[in-house]
Amino acid sequence: MNAIYLTLFVSAALVLGSGLLFGFLYLKRSHEYADRLSLLPLESDDSEHSAPPTATLPEKEVRS
Repeated sequence: MNAIYLTLFVSAALVLGSGLLFGFLYLKRSHEYADRLSLLPLESDDSEHSAPPTATLPEKEVRS
């Protein structure tokens, strides 16, 4: 019977800890960081240009 009480106590502690951590991160507004990262590649950067490819793959011969 003691194992049930220990399991309930550990489960409650984990739920409480995850709730506190979620609240802390929500107040810190770090949940918006993933949104900014996902939109980052969509921003155009005119100052940098990509370099042309240095090597090209040989073209496949087309058989008719």
